[in-house]
Amino acid sequence: MKTTFRLASEGLIPEILEMMADFNAIDNYPFDRETGLQNLKGFLRDDSLGRLWAIHRDDLVVGYIVLTFGFSFEYKGRDAFIDEFFIKKQFRNKGIGRETMEFIEAQAVGLGVKAIHLEVEGHNEKGNRLYTKQGYKSNSRMLLSKKI
Repeated sequence: MKTTFRLASEGLIPEILEMMADFNAIDNYPFDRETGLQNLKGFLRDDSLGRLWAIHRDDLVVGYIVLTFGFSFEYKGRDAFIDEFFIKKQFRNKGIGRETMEFIEAQAVGLGVKAIHLEVEGHNEKGNRLYTKQGYKSNSRMLLSKKI
């Protein structure tokens, strides 16, 4: 089976929304479908915000990854955040995560990104192992957030 990556299109919105609901359910995060739908449509229409790729195994959509753009003086220009990365349960532990991380890093270089940031839950041992093997490490800071 071959893994490929395609920029998401509006035709994939129902499938991506379903995966987003599953992604949020993993850690019992609230997910409002209508807000998700509006945000997804707006994101797909505005390349300045970032990119969303559907992850395919042959002809099946098996996951998605979202790279959002920011800017950092510390990192000397455009930076990006892996905002969401989800692989359907039955396709995990098959090397797709590693392939996706290699793909996203190559894409980021082409998009002028100087640094990629991500968050991972402490209990997500497999995710932590994957990201560490790919060279991601703690910068000894805590990410703090405030909803406004």
